[in-house]
Amino acid sequence: MLISDKEFRRVIDNLHDEIMIYDDNYRLVYVNNATKKHYGIDPEDLIGKKFSDLDETYWGNSTLPEVYNKKKIVAKRQITNQGIDIVTISTPIFDKNNDIKYVGQNVNEINTLNEFSKNDCIDCEWFDSDEDTEYIYKSKEMEKTMSNINKIKNLKSTCLLIGETGTGKSHLAKYMHISSKYKNKPFVSINCACMNPNLIESELFGYEKGAFTGANARGKEGLVEAADNGILFLDEISEIPLEFQAKLLHFLQYQEFIPVGGSVKKEVNVKIIAATNRSLSSMVEQKAFREDLYYRLNTFEIKLLPLRERREDLKLYIDYFLDKFNNSYFRKCKISPEALNVLFNYSWPGNVREVEHIIEKAVVLSKDKEIKINDLPKRIFEYNTHTFNSMIEKEKSFDELMDSVESKIINEYYKQYKTSIKVAEVLGISQSKAYRLIKKHVLDEK
Repeated sequence: MLISDKEFRRVIDNLHDEIMIYDDNYRLVYVNNATKKHYGIDPEDLIGKKFSDLDETYWGNSTLPEVYNKKKIVAKRQITNQGIDIVTISTPIFDKNNDIKYVGQNVNEINTLNEFSKNDCIDCEWFDSDEDTEYIYKSKEMEKTMSNINKIKNLKSTCLLIGETGTGKSHLAKYMHISSKYKNKPFVSINCACMNPNLIESELFGYEKGAFTGANARGKEGLVEAADNGILFLDEISEIPLEFQAKLLHFLQYQEFIPVGGSVKKEVNVKIIAATNRSLSSMVEQKAFREDLYYRLNTFEIKLLPLRERREDLKLYIDYFLDKFNNSYFRKCKISPEALNVLFNYSWPGNVREVEHIIEKAVVLSKDKEIKINDLPKRIFEYNTHTFNSMIEKEKSFDELMDSVESKIINEYYKQYKTSIKVAEVLGISQSKAYRLIKKHVLDEK
């Protein structure tokens, strides 16, 4: 029996990976629902728009112009406006005259590609003990956080990591694994937001043969069982369906479960680490999350502060990622003082992950060895424009504008750190330069 056009469309609309189709006029004629998570916008708001209206707003390093120019498949790594790391593969579709009629694109998230296990379990990450898990920090806030992490990493008690998107919750969970007694045991990472709500029970607990139509004839081991004696990391735990939360609570309490279609209980011994960027307490008040499950999860609650509240770490991350991507892409880039000023003044809503993506993109796309202001993405200036709106006047020169930015930065950092020694340390400049800037922008104004 052939699938109907309606059913085929429904399947494509709900694929995990993004599908886009452009016509021969660079106009987007189809896109599936995955665009919502990649760009934060509904498909119907994208369909019909020209490529020129979308490029650099929602992504960069585009494949489309190259496909039309070379008439062949092009694949590139990109960063979306939501800070998501993706790989786009664009394929030209030709008419009878060998002219491009459509370009079809399939888009995969780098994190998802990395999260396929050796058993091809979706959203299951097997973490090798020799993988780089360096957790860099300098601020007193992170020093306290890491001190608490090191106290609880060997305990079996459940741990809840909370923090904004991009603060490093997944990386911290991996650090807890590799630096603990669980180092040589499984680390299974599950992104709860990416799991099909109708299949989440069978994915977690597995199923017996013949459990449902389309099931593997031999049955399938669940991700919980795969994590036995190790760590089970439940990322985006807030997205677990309400109707499944009671079963998850039972598993957390008793470390036992029944596979779908089975009748015999299975027992495991796993440490649970959960993470979320949402307020679970607010969700409890709204009846969107079980109160008993919430309290079961946060036996130990670790809060990761956003980068804007631990500015001491920013220069450290910029230097770290600059060195990392210079080595990865065989570059020797440095960041100009003007570009560095802009980076220091940005609010970093995407936190550490956004620093990583912006530095990587700048290293890859910069035309020479110095990363300048025009090598930075457009969105990084939105905050600055809003904040310094009163400063920016048409008759001001570039030097005057940069002086205004410099003054804002020095005043904010001196207000926070009080001394030229500390300001110099945080900004990565000499103390003598910090003192001159403080005298120029702060002391002389008093």
